[in-house]
Amino acid sequence: MVPTSIQIIHDEHSTLAAMLHSFGMMVERGPGKDPHNFFAVLTAMLFYIDEFPERLHHPKESELLFPPVARLAPDTAELIARLDRDHDKGESAVRELSHLLQAWELIGESRRAVFEATTKRYLAFYLEHMRLEETVIIPAALKVLKEADWKEIDAAFATNCDPLTGKTPRDPVYDRLFTRIVSLAPAPIGLGEG
Repeated sequence: MVPTSIQIIHDEHSTLAAMLHSFGMMVERGPGKDPHNFFAVLTAMLFYIDEFPERLHHPKESELLFPPVARLAPDTAELIARLDRDHDKGESAVRELSHLLQAWELIGESRRAVFEATTKRYLAFYLEHMRLEETVIIPAALKVLKEADWKEIDAAFATNCDPLTGKTPRDPVYDRLFTRIVSLAPAPIGLGEG
């Protein structure tokens, strides 16, 4: 049986990957005839990435999942150190993107190219980060961790309330953020006009 925390991590990775792909699609699409809405959607998406994965998901991986795996499967220690460094850099990377987006919105087209290039690098970095967790770290964890190890990890991840996973517990704050993103983003990304 798959531990609850691993299912939650898979679900959160899937929804985050969907958000990242949607973000990339929005950037490719550009502001079009509704720049206000375009910048509002991207700002909300970046806020979600900063607020949920960076503050709730990553710390639990770094503090609860990675240490016992590195200890019990020493061949993963170097990769885990890299993933921890990625987690440490994640918040500042999102803040950089937010700043570059704001510069594009407020200063204009002269700031667009740097935002788009930084976005491409960030999306590739983040998707590769999750791929390594899914294909190397999680399989190692499933091999080396025992039922007692999973109890604490499962309990911590069970408190996550990411509205994009559609699972409980749900937090009305994140529900409102999700609703905002979906209602403003144009089709096929969301339900908005466009």
